[in-house]
Amino acid sequence: MPSTVDNSMKALGEDAWKDVIAAMDRTYSELVEYQERLEKQNRELDDLRQFMNSVLSSVSDMLLVVAKDGFIERTGGAIRTILGKDLEADSGTHLTELLEKADRNPLPAAIEHVMLTREPTMLEAEFSTGNGPTPLEISVSPRLDQRGRSRGVVLVGRPLGELRSAYSELEASHIALQQAQTQLVRNEKLASLGRLVAGVAHELNNPISFVYANTHALEKYTERFETYFKAVQDGQSRRELAALREELKLDKTVRNLRAAIDGAKDGAERVRDIVEDLRRLSAEGASEPVSFDLMTTTRTAADWVVRASKARMEISFADLSGRRVRGNPGHVQQIVMNLVQNAVDALSETERPALRLCIEERGDAIVLQVIDNGPGIPDDIAASVFDPFFTTKPVGKGTGLGLSISHKIAEEQGGSLVLAASGPEGCCFELHLPTEEVE
Repeated sequence: MPSTVDNSMKALGEDAWKDVIAAMDRTYSELVEYQERLEKQNRELDDLRQFMNSVLSSVSDMLLVVAKDGFIERTGGAIRTILGKDLEADSGTHLTELLEKADRNPLPAAIEHVMLTREPTMLEAEFSTGNGPTPLEISVSPRLDQRGRSRGVVLVGRPLGELRSAYSELEASHIALQQAQTQLVRNEKLASLGRLVAGVAHELNNPISFVYANTHALEKYTERFETYFKAVQDGQSRRELAALREELKLDKTVRNLRAAIDGAKDGAERVRDIVEDLRRLSAEGASEPVSFDLMTTTRTAADWVVRASKARMEISFADLSGRRVRGNPGHVQQIVMNLVQNAVDALSETERPALRLCIEERGDAIVLQVIDNGPGIPDDIAASVFDPFFTTKPVGKGTGLGLSISHKIAEEQGGSLVLAASGPEGCCFELHLPTEEVE
């Protein structure tokens, strides 16, 4: 019979084999799971590689990855379109082979500087293409490893012809926009002047009628003197001439003649002043800023709007600054006219309309306040009053451009236009303008 020791060894050997087989099963399972994860990661890596390749091939710029020694490691983007050639990463192409006049080309020095400072830069460099030397705008960015050491650079370039064409189109669009804005300002000013036509008609009618009446009187007086001088030429006696003088009332006519001349002169001067005011209102003004009296400009613009509206309102002016401003007086007049016209419209249903224009000094600016006692502007539309084409007036009564253009003009004058306050007791617009420098 086998001994007890032999039986124990046999039992131990069977247990060991079971453990080995179990360990092998676990290891195999882990290897299978690891292989599945690896295959999944490989598929994801392939998808990512394909995605990156599709992105790089879709980029409209040229992409070059350059090593520290100057050899090209990878290409992408529109390199074939821009350079007219295909480059493979393993072709062993050196960057200088693509450059025009490599010994004088600024790109190698820029690459060396970027790798040293690790700061990106941008420059213009000429590349050799199938169409001859082609200037490109090149963006040079450093390529760093995980330890932050320079491994080369990444170059992104595009033809300057496209950029210059884009800049030309942008400049042309900017010029067209400026011209449209100028035309818009001019049209708005003409619209403002159009609203003054009725007021101008009766403003001119009074002095012209006065001049016309005095010319009739002068014509009658002239006929009397002509009658008397004819009698003198005919040799009538002194007694006859004295009687004729009494009959024609020449002594009184002489006194009235001076009054008629003075009246005609006053009427003509009034017409001249009205025309001069209109000329100032319609003038484009000099492009260069000048020094002018803001209160005088404000009075001229505000008086015309109020008179043209035929509205009965209390209007007052106050200048607490005593300073002149710099800007374009014609453009400032347009702002004042728009603000006053809006105030007049807002006060149309106010029982006792009142308008106050006050000028005061605040720091480095002169502020013109246009304050009315109308119904004010509701909070829900206050933020939109300077938006183009925004208006609360009925169709045909407003374009919605007055405040928008005024806001733009104020910025061009180096100032600003703001809605300072609004409530049930009225609203206040403020025009801020730079002061004239005191020497």
